Amino acid sequence: MKMRWHKMFLLICMAGLCVISVLHFLKALSYVSLSRELVSLSPNFISGFFWESRPLLLQHVERMDDGAQVLRTPGYYRPPQLSAQQPKPPPSSNGESLSIDHMHLKEFLLQEDTAEYFVRTKSGGVCFKPGTKSLDRPLSDKLEKSSPRKLSSGVSRQQQQQTQRRRKWVECVCLPGWHGPSCGVPTVVQHSNLPTKDRLTPRLKPRRVINAININHEFDLLEARFHELEGAVDVFLICESNFTAYGDSRSLLFRQMLLNGTFDYIKSKVLYVFLDHFPEGGKQDGWIADDYLRTFLTSNGISRLRNLRDDDLFIIDDADEIPSKEGVLFLKLYDGWTEPIAFHMRKSLYGFFWKQPGTLEVISGCTVGMLRLVYGTDGIRLRRREYYTMPNFRQYENKTGHILVQWSLGSPLHFAGWHCSWCFPPEGIHFKLISAQNGDFPRWGDYEDKRDLNYIRWLIKTGGWFDGTKQEYPAADPHEHMYAPKFIMENPQRFGYLIKNPYS
Repeated sequence: MKMRWHKMFLLICMAGLCVISVLHFLKALSYVSLSRELVSLSPNFISGFFWESRPLLLQHVERMDDGAQVLRTPGYYRPPQLSAQQPKPPPSSNGESLSIDHMHLKEFLLQEDTAEYFVRTKSGGVCFKPGTKSLDRPLSDKLEKSSPRKLSSGVSRQQQQQTQRRRKWVECVCLPGWHGPSCGVPTVVQHSNLPTKDRLTPRLKPRRVINAININHEFDLLEARFHELEGAVDVFLICESNFTAYGDSRSLLFRQMLLNGTFDYIKSKVLYVFLDHFPEGGKQDGWIADDYLRTFLTSNGISRLRNLRDDDLFIIDDADEIPSKEGVLFLKLYDGWTEPIAFHMRKSLYGFFWKQPGTLEVISGCTVGMLRLVYGTDGIRLRRREYYTMPNFRQYENKTGHILVQWSLGSPLHFAGWHCSWCFPPEGIHFKLISAQNGDFPRWGDYEDKRDLNYIRWLIKTGGWFDGTKQEYPAADPHEHMYAPKFIMENPQRFGYLIKNPYS
């Protein structure tokens, strides 16, 4: 009899767990739509059917046009000079006042963003200034322009006149590319798979945005990022090491540029993170080194930020991933979206002129609270998709009071940023080849013929890849929307090698 009661107790417990699981599942369904599942399908699934693979003929490398060498070294680029003596920051100091040489120890005090993003109209409306065409209009104006068919048949003319006298119609007339009652929802959110679009509300106090990046020699793309996000990001965490991802020594080029005034226009928003050691085992397994860069960047950078709040936004990118300002500004100014957050980025190779099919969807954003509690302040964990397996995932769900659902800004047809892979002149690609980590095989930098500058120029000219294949990329028009970041398009003399194929 006693045994039967034990069995009955176990059955009741199992039934209770099943009921709780079903209820939790049904609750989660309210956040997920079919469109989200369809959009989440990788565009690369079908792109392979349209790409053509052909071997590149190496004898074409020396081809001449009109008797002149076409594949010559462009004059707008100077390759980084590696020095044997590495400029290393001095050791730690406990002093409160730190000199500029101690920039890797300085703390950063996050200030409140006091910019006026929204305008409150006389009628009580709240309109996003950059996205609004006009603000107030009397209700009578709207009724005069409305068709009689659109008016409710149950409302008498007398009632309509009384309504006109006692209230005004409040509307923010949105500019193209902006949506929502306040005209603050950009197209990349309107056409995203965000399951809570009907719950978006402007914040009274903007979030502070932290953008973390590891830098090697992607300085042109870094400058484009600074100009694109300067008005949306509150602090850039820039990590530099005196080792390449392969483990070789390198100069602290970004630190030199900070000191010589190159980035004075953005220096007040930069927190310099210095990694002075190469991780153990990183030489044998390059993925250890690759992961450790993001882990150190996040832990060191976040630990030096002061006045940080749990609802502030953290975004970690690779240097060649540039999110659009509109998307980041929306996350800064609105409540109601879920997390973690991904970005659909336009994919390009060697320059924005070789546009690849589909988008690069990268999970790179979440609140500081989720970063700390779920990811353990580790940026590489955020970049992965297994957030629901993290030990504190359920605890954070209960704390925030809503189901965590990953979503993506943009879509395969609406880009929320740019991913420009191998976007350097030939000398820059050569430097990337020899700096690449020892884990992403085949490591093309190990092959002498792949490092040849003439061969690299030929790849840029044809859009080919190091394995000898050539993809049939669709033609990219520099006038198309989201072709390249605005700063690059506005400076064609400097960034012409990224806008138009220099060898075509």
